[in-house]
Amino acid sequence: MISRARQLLAAALSGALLMLPAHTGIAAAQTAQTAQAGKATAAAGKVQSIALAKTAADVKRVADYWKPEKFKHTDSFSPATPGAAVVPKSTSTSAGGAAGPAARTAASRASATSTGKLGVGRLAAPALPRKGAQVGSTMGKVFFRFGDKEYWCSASAVTARNRSVVATAGHCAYDPRQAKAADYWIFVPNPGLGGEQPMGIYVASSISLHEDWIGRGDYDFDYAFVTVHRGFTWVNKNGQYVMQDVGRLQDNVGGLGLELNRKPGTYTAAAFGYPAGAQPDGNRLYDGKTLRMCREGRTIWNSPAPPLDLQKGVQLPACDFSAGTSGGPWVIGYDPDRKIGSLAGVNSLNWDRNGDKRYDAISSPYFDTVAGMVYQRAAAQSTPAKIA
Repeated sequence: MISRARQLLAAALSGALLMLPAHTGIAAAQTAQTAQAGKATAAAGKVQSIALAKTAADVKRVADYWKPEKFKHTDSFSPATPGAAVVPKSTSTSAGGAAGPAARTAASRASATSTGKLGVGRLAAPALPRKGAQVGSTMGKVFFRFGDKEYWCSASAVTARNRSVVATAGHCAYDPRQAKAADYWIFVPNPGLGGEQPMGIYVASSISLHEDWIGRGDYDFDYAFVTVHRGFTWVNKNGQYVMQDVGRLQDNVGGLGLELNRKPGTYTAAAFGYPAGAQPDGNRLYDGKTLRMCREGRTIWNSPAPPLDLQKGVQLPACDFSAGTSGGPWVIGYDPDRKIGSLAGVNSLNWDRNGDKRYDAISSPYFDTVAGMVYQRAAAQSTPAKIA
């Protein structure tokens, strides 16, 4: 028989032994949390924001550049484009299938664990406008300058807590070859055929990008989330054009939701934009005045394109988009009646996959966790409460 003292000693020892794994588990959890926080910090450190027009005076300077007379000549501007991509003859465009190469899958897992708040699926829900008809007008054109030349791209409004975020391609906001951000950058939702701005003009306050687009022109990060000021329209008063404040972007046009880490092959998307450029054979199928949609289709991993640093892009086959569509949204679950859905990518490169001198696919960077961090940086930016 075990004595009472020995029983108490055994109980104490067993209690201590039972507690050791618990303390070990806590320590391991704390170590894992520290490592995870370190990864999140490292990923967040790759996000950069560049100020464009921060004050009301800056907004006025940009607005004065875009007087109504200017919009009558926007057809003469060049659509910004990085050029087309030709698939290497030795590489199939469907190589890797829906799963993609192991390296890409590993990279996706790494970025997906960089923060506990950004996982697979929806980061932001689509939203209808607060004002006017309950139909979204989220898509439109961005106009800007690099040097002394005007350009334009496609773009879309995205739901955000500041109600003031636009998504487009990185090359529609920053030129890494010149190490220079675009100037006089504005977003015009749902522009008219004659250059009208029925939903207002929204001047960029800042652009948020991944540092590898800024520093290297890496097409895996050819996306930008742009924080815009309150919109305005031009009103003619006594023969002079005067800015009239129309409020925040999302209140007026609604916003697309945002989806992250969706593996190609597991979802379908529809691409939108304003195509204007010629096909490789010289034929011009579109005039850039009307919003077009490439029918919803299954996404696949893109073939790597080392000259563009493109390693994990996503491709949408059977799309003949040309220059002018850069920055246009890829939308999951598009509702044609309410004209909203969720953003899953942006048009980046046009592809002639079989070499017949006709574009037959469009590609987007893979919207992973880091893309979500770039979006969050833009959504956290504030702008003045009054611009006019």
